[in-house]
Amino acid sequence: MEDRADMELVSIPATPRVSTPEILTPSGQRSPRPASKEGKLSTAWTPTSLISPRFLSPLGTPMKRVLVNMKGYLEEVGHLTKLNPQDAWLPITESRNGNAHYAAFHNLNAGVGFQALVLPVAFAFLGWSWGIISLTIAYFWQLYTLWILVQLHEAVPGKRYNRYVELAQAAFGERLGVWLALFPTVYLSAGTATALILTGGETMKLFFQILPNLNSIAGLSLIGAVTAITYSTMVWVLSVSQPRPSSISYQPLASPSFSASVFSIMNALGIIAFAFRGHNLALEIQATMPSTFKHPAHVPMWRGAKVAYFFIAMCLFPVAIGGFWAYGNLMPSGGILGALYAFHNHDIPRGLLATTFLLVVFNCLSSFQIYSMPVFDSFEAGYTGRTNRPCSIWVRSGFRVFYGFISFFIGVALPFLSSLAGLLGGLTLPVTFAYPCFMWVLIKKPQKFSFNWYFNWTLGWLGIAFSLALSIGGVWSIVNNGLKFKFFKPN
Repeated sequence: MEDRADMELVSIPATPRVSTPEILTPSGQRSPRPASKEGKLSTAWTPTSLISPRFLSPLGTPMKRVLVNMKGYLEEVGHLTKLNPQDAWLPITESRNGNAHYAAFHNLNAGVGFQALVLPVAFAFLGWSWGIISLTIAYFWQLYTLWILVQLHEAVPGKRYNRYVELAQAAFGERLGVWLALFPTVYLSAGTATALILTGGETMKLFFQILPNLNSIAGLSLIGAVTAITYSTMVWVLSVSQPRPSSISYQPLASPSFSASVFSIMNALGIIAFAFRGHNLALEIQATMPSTFKHPAHVPMWRGAKVAYFFIAMCLFPVAIGGFWAYGNLMPSGGILGALYAFHNHDIPRGLLATTFLLVVFNCLSSFQIYSMPVFDSFEAGYTGRTNRPCSIWVRSGFRVFYGFISFFIGVALPFLSSLAGLLGGLTLPVTFAYPCFMWVLIKKPQKFSFNWYFNWTLGWLGIAFSLALSIGGVWSIVNNGLKFKFFKPN
């Protein structure tokens, strides 16, 4: 017993080597393995690695089943995303049951609006050829940058960029991202909301439409999309169906000097750029959708966006081309609605004209909601961040009434802001045409000096250059044509 107590402990390998024909005795000692009857060693296969497929059988079968089931669960249920509890309290991310239909409604409502009505004004300065070329290039350019934003929504595993500013911070850094993206996105949302009030007219009732989150206004976006398509079609059909003015001309409007002509062209390009809005809402719309490994959010988002931008093209191009064909360079600065009323007020039945104008008002009401949602989200994010609790219905209603009142006050007090379309388009152009290209390079990091690398850097810097040029052109247009400062005297 003493010898056994002093015996050295020997580790027993899980798999004995084939080269040492030994077996274990009850005492734990090793003894030679008996040879087979044929006098040869056993050639039975013995697993030597834990990664061997046969290691999972038979005891490994339940483990394999668990791994397969877990993989299927992750594919069906979702990414291992770091969830921010505050997102469940905010109107953009409060509901994540969106789908491709909702994406189509929201994108169409955000992409078609009053800005399409002034496209013929740009054609009056650019003419047929350059007007169509500029509009086509801008359309496909912004469609490409929209695709970039859709893909970058979940570019980093475990992270969803639910807002444009969040993606800008990830690409450019915390401080620089805020400086670059916050002003133009807020300016675009607030400026568009104010312009919608100016265009829509009597819209006080929209201030009391308290809707909790972005998904809940999908029906409102559908109404806005339908009204936008309807009035866009009615405007150009009514215009081309009537006799053209006798003094019509399709020559670009003459300018007194070369510099004046250049600035006029820049202002016209700014109007075209302003027609393609809505990129500041793309990530917010995609944030309302569920996302899993097997069904990522970018698939229904891009499917809905393609449908939406097909109809957007069917609205913008006919309005621009048909409006310029019907009125030429006689197009007033207010756009095709003003031309329709000025030239055909007595030719078209009043009921038909009234229906067209009323559809514009309905579209402004619905578009105001979706463009104001990022501002509502910012208000509530500040409140929930300070109080660490969700907004009550009274707080949420107060934010909406306050913002609606401020927008209405600015629209009534400063009615001349509607003439700043060119300047507005220049200032907000990077959000649509430049920043997404930079974000793609900085986040996706394509190979340096590859085609993808050169293409996105070139598009991005071209967007910045156009932004500066169009802003200068917008300022020049205001200075040259004059700006009637009519305070508290809306049309």
